[in-house]
Amino acid sequence: MKLTGSFGHFLVLCLALVFVVVVDAKNADLSKPKVRQALLAEGQVKETTLKKLEDKKRLNRREKKEIANAELETYKKMREKGFDEVGHSKEAQMMRQYRLRNKKKRGILRKREASLAHVLFPGVSPEEYAVGEEISMYTGLVESKKTQVPFEVFDLPGFFEKKESQGKKKLRMRRNLGSRLQGHNLRPAPFDLIVKQSVPCTPFSRTTIQGKKLRWLRKLIERQYRVHFQLDGLPVLMRSKELNFAVRGYPVGFKSPEGSRAELYLYNHLKFTITYHEEPTQFEGIRITGFDVHPVSIAHDIPEEGAGARDIASCSGFGVENDPSKYVALDVDSKGGIPVVFTYDVQWEKNDLEWTDRWDVYLVGSPDDDIHYYSIVNSLMIVLFMTGAIATIMIRTLRKDIAGYNELQALEEGEEETGWKLVHGDVFRPPSFSPMLLSVLVGTGAQLGAAVVLAILLSVLRITSTMKKGQMLTSLILLYVLCGSVAGYISARIYKFCEAKAWKLNTMMTATALPGACVILFSFLNIFLSFAGAATAVSFLTIIVLFLLWICVSAPLVFVGAFIGLKLPTVEVPTKTKQIARVIPESQWMAHPALTMLMGGVLPFGSVCIELAFIMSALWLHQIYYVMGFLLAVVFILFATCAQVSIVLCYLQLCAEDHRWWWKSFLNCATAGGYLFLYSLWFLASRLHLVGILPVVVYLTYMTMISVCFGLFCGAAGFISSFWFTRIIYGAVKVD
Repeated sequence: MKLTGSFGHFLVLCLALVFVVVVDAKNADLSKPKVRQALLAEGQVKETTLKKLEDKKRLNRREKKEIANAELETYKKMREKGFDEVGHSKEAQMMRQYRLRNKKKRGILRKREASLAHVLFPGVSPEEYAVGEEISMYTGLVESKKTQVPFEVFDLPGFFEKKESQGKKKLRMRRNLGSRLQGHNLRPAPFDLIVKQSVPCTPFSRTTIQGKKLRWLRKLIERQYRVHFQLDGLPVLMRSKELNFAVRGYPVGFKSPEGSRAELYLYNHLKFTITYHEEPTQFEGIRITGFDVHPVSIAHDIPEEGAGARDIASCSGFGVENDPSKYVALDVDSKGGIPVVFTYDVQWEKNDLEWTDRWDVYLVGSPDDDIHYYSIVNSLMIVLFMTGAIATIMIRTLRKDIAGYNELQALEEGEEETGWKLVHGDVFRPPSFSPMLLSVLVGTGAQLGAAVVLAILLSVLRITSTMKKGQMLTSLILLYVLCGSVAGYISARIYKFCEAKAWKLNTMMTATALPGACVILFSFLNIFLSFAGAATAVSFLTIIVLFLLWICVSAPLVFVGAFIGLKLPTVEVPTKTKQIARVIPESQWMAHPALTMLMGGVLPFGSVCIELAFIMSALWLHQIYYVMGFLLAVVFILFATCAQVSIVLCYLQLCAEDHRWWWKSFLNCATAGGYLFLYSLWFLASRLHLVGILPVVVYLTYMTMISVCFGLFCGAAGFISSFWFTRIIYGAVKVD
């Protein structure tokens, strides 16, 4: 039977679709995490509970509590026996899974198991390597928690960039705008790696360290700089089973604790250990599950000129270890410099750790997700408190006032009006001080808020990832540029309502005020970073790209939004403004603007202060932050808090017969940016312990930018809410 042409094409299309679905399902099954094995000893729980657990049946509350108590008891006993959490043993894997059990659950109402690889890198499938295949290790940054001035690995003596073929250069990850601004540049390290082929001690460079380079190395060691590499997306890890710790990167050198005069020593031999998982029944080749380094300081025998690499007696096999008698001392008094031979060795080790669990060791010891829940609860309590205050004002006070005012109007009684209705003829009078500046600040704050919310949404929807270098910063910059029309529209609407005439200047200021100030600060800072040779010093080409984004994309979109806002009719208000402004009575000390501004900024900052601690640690202490769903909830709670604080303070001000609410509604919430800057000063003094002037300048410059943006967003939310509130309440009363 011969098929017709259209039906044949349709059948082929259906078969192709089925094939794609089957392949996707197979890949999903390969990366799907197994259910966590409970950390239980024999006889700790009832047989019925254990059977339900083995059959993967749903447990009730009593059974869950029984298992939780038994797991906690088993975990404590294993720690008392000396089991570590960072090793490759089966016990260490189970202890890590127990510690990270809350991080491996997804969902809101009904939690389900998930791997950290699925949480941190959604949609990413494992890379499989064939035996004998050559793979590349890439360099990261040389950075320290004591200073915010990182350097490139190739600035260190002895390191050089390995040559790549054109094919591998194309396959290498391209640098996005955010990674360029942050100084991340993946370049091949000078090490030869072949899958499942261990490499004994091998020299890769020889150099003489002296003069300026010697003094610079000593400074790096004193400031605790660490060197970072990357293999198959995994940062290199330095772990100690005896001390039960694991930390990313290895130190440039170390300081000897012995003697009155502390000596500085250099690590010049790197022992790499690459662990892999192999399962021929499920996939071909191997999957890399671990990447460790153990640094060694050893004064190798310096070979004569022309000698081969294997002529170094101290570099043979895999037995190179730290020996206090052979440390490479960085003595500034040495004449003729310090000759150093840099070496490495690589060992491949097979283990049972699955690819989906390879990120567990990186998050052991990080704060539990329960703290993020406490942050949300803390913020919600503030919102509920303010909601109660708003409900009291709207339902009891305002309803009673509006009914009374309307009844008096209907009876035409001549009694003198009191309260907030007295200022109905002045409440919508434009501000006497710079309505242009107010409209620019509100429009810019709205643009920042829209960009931040959209960037977080993209991360929640798994379109972007915070774990990919520079991707979050790139999305923030691009979305801020694309949201220029939001700033132009809101600024134009407010400026037109104020009946001002210089709309061209207003639009220009909206497009250039914040970007211009940030560009000036960033340019001056970039000059100092360039002189220091920092990796975060931005090239001239990157600055040109930022300038073009600003001039060619952001500014035109601001003008488009302003054009739309100016063409629309002026915002209608329920009352007419009188020609002569009403005299404002003297207010009590508790209603002084300075006091209300200080009080108004406390609650918005308090609603985000707990989550802010995690964000600051991720920005400045190199910790991992990935809970973007929590962050999105906190941003919405922040907006609600700003709106409610602004409405309450605006109502109290109107009741005091003060109609100058425009600037006050903005500043009452914008002072939260000042509290953020004060918090950053406390963070600098108590958590960072920065060394040197330039790191402090870098930190304060960036935190000033962040605090100003935070204040603009809070101020814009407060002003827009107060404007909406005044229109609602004065539209509900009858006025002459």
